[in-house]
Amino acid sequence: MTRPAILDHAAHVLEARSEAYGPATASMRAIAARWSLTLGRTVTPAEVVLCMIDLKMVRLAHDPAHRDSLVDVIGYAALMPEVLR
Repeated sequence: MTRPAILDHAAHVLEARSEAYGPATASMRAIAARWSLTLGRTVTPAEVVLCMIDLKMVRLAHDPAHRDSLVDVIGYAALMPEVLR
C-alpha cells in the first residue's frame, strides 16, 4: 500500500469511528476517567492516546505486516493534536 493510500485509509477509519462512537476527544476523556479509577491516579486523554499507540506497536512488533495495527497507530497519532487542545 502506498503512503498516500495508507494515510487516506487511516482518515476514513477515523471518520467511521467518529460516526460509530462519537468524537474521539470525548472517548479519550472517558477512557482517561476510567483508567484514572483503575490506576488510582489521574490519567490524561493524551496518555490514553500514547498507551493505545504503545499497544498497537506491540502488536506490530509481533506482525509488522498487520495493516490494521499500522492504520491504528497512524489514527491515534493524528488524534493527539485534538486531545491536547
